[in-house]
Amino acid sequence: MSETQLQTGMLAEGAEDTLGNRYLTFNLENEEYGVEIRYVTEIVGIQPITELPDTPPFMRGVINLRGKVIPVIEVRARFSLPTREYDDRTCIIVVNIRSTSVGLIVDRVAEVMEISDEQIEDPPNVEMGASSQFISGLGRVEETVKILLDLDVLLFQDNVMAGAIESALEE
Repeated sequence: MSETQLQTGMLAEGAEDTLGNRYLTFNLENEEYGVEIRYVTEIVGIQPITELPDTPPFMRGVINLRGKVIPVIEVRARFSLPTREYDDRTCIIVVNIRSTSVGLIVDRVAEVMEISDEQIEDPPNVEMGASSQFISGLGRVEETVKILLDLDVLLFQDNVMAGAIESALEE
């Protein structure tokens, strides 16, 4: 999916309510994840990434998106998944949270879907590993489960990530 502009950044005030319970789903490895659509500004194909020194391994660097410098993280690396070569389906989901734009590199985007509150369960209360802290819920959709991510925790919970984003924006 190339240069797909989503209308979330151009909605009239008060229209955000229509985005409730809507998620952009994407794939990593064999799992499908979702992020709240209200944070997504656009989806772009892989672009040249400028690496930055002294950043965590999941911080791939920055991209120049129409004159704006955007820090980019690889969600695979953030979740400690094995690396994989980028292909024509690999893309960057640009999100805006806390007035900061960040690119999320994912294997491929799936779709925008509505997942009602009744379909969302809390993550199991068992030890699942470090990446489980990023899960806000599990969405039951037909016979599948979508792993719903908390972008605020994913991007800003630990000082390492917040510092990496901050230093990328200062470059």
